[in-house]
Amino acid sequence: MPSGRRGPTRDVARPPRPAALAVALAALSLAMPAAAQVADLRPESLAGFSLEDLGNIEITSVSGRAEPLSSAPASVYVITNADIRRAGVTSLPEALRLAPNLEVARVTASTWAISARGMNNADNKLQVLIDGRIVYTPLYSGVLWDAQDVLLEDIDRIEVISGPGGTLWGSNAVNGVINIITRSAAETQGSFVEVGGGDQEQDVAARYGAKLGDGGHFRLYAKAFHDDGTQRVNGQSAMDAWKKAQIGFRADWRNGITVQGDAYDGRLDQVFPDDQRISGANAIFRWSHALAGGDSLQVQAYADHSELDAPGRPGLGTLSERLDIYDVELQYNMRAIGPHTLTWGTGYRLARDRVDNPPVLAFLPADVDLAWTNVFVQDVVALGHDATLTGGVRAEHNSYTGFEVFPTLRASWKPAADTLLWAGASRAVRTPSRLDRDLYSPAVPPYLVAGGPQFRSETSDVLELGLRAEPVPGLSYALTAFRHVYEHLRSVELIDTSYFVVANQMEGNASGVEGWVTWRVTPTWKLSAGGTTLRQRLNLRADSTDITGVSAAGNDPSNQWMLRSSLDLPHEVDVDMGVRHVAALPDPAVPAYTALDARIAWHPRPDIELSVTGKNLFGTEHVEFGASPGASVIPRAVFVNLAVRL
Repeated sequence: MPSGRRGPTRDVARPPRPAALAVALAALSLAMPAAAQVADLRPESLAGFSLEDLGNIEITSVSGRAEPLSSAPASVYVITNADIRRAGVTSLPEALRLAPNLEVARVTASTWAISARGMNNADNKLQVLIDGRIVYTPLYSGVLWDAQDVLLEDIDRIEVISGPGGTLWGSNAVNGVINIITRSAAETQGSFVEVGGGDQEQDVAARYGAKLGDGGHFRLYAKAFHDDGTQRVNGQSAMDAWKKAQIGFRADWRNGITVQGDAYDGRLDQVFPDDQRISGANAIFRWSHALAGGDSLQVQAYADHSELDAPGRPGLGTLSERLDIYDVELQYNMRAIGPHTLTWGTGYRLARDRVDNPPVLAFLPADVDLAWTNVFVQDVVALGHDATLTGGVRAEHNSYTGFEVFPTLRASWKPAADTLLWAGASRAVRTPSRLDRDLYSPAVPPYLVAGGPQFRSETSDVLELGLRAEPVPGLSYALTAFRHVYEHLRSVELIDTSYFVVANQMEGNASGVEGWVTWRVTPTWKLSAGGTTLRQRLNLRADSTDITGVSAAGNDPSNQWMLRSSLDLPHEVDVDMGVRHVAALPDPAVPAYTALDARIAWHPRPDIELSVTGKNLFGTEHVEFGASPGASVIPRAVFVNLAVRL
């Protein structure tokens, strides 16, 4: 693109606000009876689960192979199964609110804006996987969160990496990676039934697991829900109520074979007469094999089919999409050879996208086949004195821009057994989507928007410095400072005062600090807190004719923080509370808000749990994303749930 003097800059930095509510929440928990310190053996109990156990949780998202969280040279937060249960959340996006290194904003009843380290308006720089299946859509490089779901009871953990992960996970892993990992079928045996309802939504779910021959296990599940929708700022109904049903299965064998799949169907209300419809199905095959001498091999293949029908205003037609994705990946983990531990892999991904275009908007050509081919290698080198150096590179070929390269270099050092210092330098790339290259309006010439025929990949060069430690038993923390430098960000350029094209005339940088701390106050009481600060400077190049402005890429809070308290009481009662604060969004302007969520659960028997969850209990309805007066207001809500685990 042409070079030149930089244009106007938007500086969205604001000083962080004090966490005054932390004191109030701690005082409330301290007021609980002292007898709460009695040990408890129920599944969600804090007793017997130490911070050392958390540090030793094995994760795979950083190096591609299992390693303790305490040794991973990256900004990683792990949401556990117990975290999800005790928070009382009812959807994947709600569960992601538990990660302090993510921005999670509810837009409407069914849509969410989720990102790491900014760029939430663009919604296209986060790689999300569910059991190894990449779930972003090549239509616009984002995630359709209303189409993604699992039975929350079956989640083992969610590994949330803030920062680049392109070497292992490819394009889109620019600002972060979310890796959702469900438990094996052997870990979900027996029956599970859950029924819940409240003033905003109603849910039901069931699962059954059993042995499969001599060396296998399986599970089957079904779930359904209805969400009553939201209201706008002006008091009118947003007409966004929705309902969805999903079924699925998983089978695992001792020989390392896993087969699993899901199917779903949903209906979304809208202001137009006809509802939107989403549906789809996927199937995954995975084989993991330990080889002689300590090497290991994993092969994975999956197919993912999705359908979207979005009717427009009467007479303006329906946007319909039929998308089929086929993906195969091979990864080889080599045993240590001297100081070197190598991981390498290759993969191929094919997306067959078929669109029926309405007259006012079109993706042209309507039918395309897009392919991505990749090969990567990563080496972890033991330097001695508890220091390691990790270097890796991924070469990826895509249908739009050809070859792209994603390198990374990370160093770590353990000056003590309970302390990790690390630093990283990486380059991440977002390759074009159909929205970048193939968008036209109207569907026939003369065009007002004429695609982006020269649109190139967006890039980010990232520097990170991190610290993770457990200075005393029962207290652990992690802290990361980062700086991203972006080039070739998406803009919409006016050409000859007659039509627009999608181009790359925006650039900028983002820097900040993110961190979290966990304190085991007593064996039955745990406090955790975390937050981020973000200073984001984006600008259009001097020769840009963009009319959308930099807010099209980044509309992010300058800071956010959260505090959670988890307490086990006598008589089989759990109490969990969480406060989160999000600073104001600049453009479109959204006021800052603070929300309190709380849950109390009673276990009359070890296999029965009755819980009541209150959300937004401060009572102040608030907007989390979008422009007033049409933005949805997030209300106070109460949800009652009964779960039986046999």
